[in-house]
Amino acid sequence: MAFDAYDDYEQSERVQKWLRQNGLSIVVGVVIGLIAIFGYQQWRNHRVAHQTEASGLYQQLQSVLDSGNSNAIDVLTQQLMNNFADTPYAMFAVSDRARRQVEDKQLDKAIESLTWAEQHATDPALKALVELRMAHVQLAKGNAQDALSVLDRMPANSYAIESQELRGDALVKLGRRDDALKAYQAAVKAMGPHVQQDNEVQMKIDDLAAAGKQGA
Repeated sequence: MAFDAYDDYEQSERVQKWLRQNGLSIVVGVVIGLIAIFGYQQWRNHRVAHQTEASGLYQQLQSVLDSGNSNAIDVLTQQLMNNFADTPYAMFAVSDRARRQVEDKQLDKAIESLTWAEQHATDPALKALVELRMAHVQLAKGNAQDALSVLDRMPANSYAIESQELRGDALVKLGRRDDALKAYQAAVKAMGPHVQQDNEVQMKIDDLAAAGKQGA
């Protein structure tokens, strides 16, 4: 028992000595940990409030769109771009503006808007959607090669049906019939086994085949 008591005493002494040597670093570590936890909670609360405010502004923008007040639309869109560019709502607002610009035949401005949206899109799926729209606008401008360049930036298999069909359209414009045919066939394949045979892409394939026979 005496030896046990001595061992307990020695162990206690070692613990106290270790605490004297390392106590300050332990306290500092605990304080830093508490600050980190508190800071993360503050940051998280700020992010939630930031996203909520952006969502509210975007809802206001949707309401104003129905009124046709172009000045208010521009102000709200710019506010989202300036103060909430790190949220998807700013990208949504700018993408909506691009759609209106396309409807007004302002294709150059639409490209500028979509370029901003592409640069600020953090979600890969949303970014790919913006790029798909940009490729559409480039092709509408007659820039088939630029449309292909935009499509090449999209992740593989994202919006496969639409992107492959659009790729085929751009390749047709460039006179690359064989490559266009492959793109259209990829679009049909992406539709799945139950696709209707008279779909629009299949009609484009048939048209290319007929043109090839006439040119043979």
